[in-house]
Amino acid sequence: MSLSESEFYEAGMSLPPDVRKHVALRLLASVEPHEAFDLASEAWLRTEAAAAYDALKADPSRAIPAENLRAGFEAKWAARP
Repeated sequence: MSLSESEFYEAGMSLPPDVRKHVALRLLASVEPHEAFDLASEAWLRTEAAAAYDALKADPSRAIPAENLRAGFEAKWAARP
């Protein structure tokens, strides 16, 4: 029997949480690390990064000056334990 991606997802989501976690970890372990990273980074680029880019292009006033970013990073770095 062969399931489509969405059928497999729906079947997995119907499992109890502890079983679902075990299955998810086994599936993740079956993917090569560099392949998993490539898939995750590609998904991030197509969703979150693309949405942030589109929002910035639509409203450039949302941009944060580099000096403010640097100051924020430096403050967080200095405040770390």
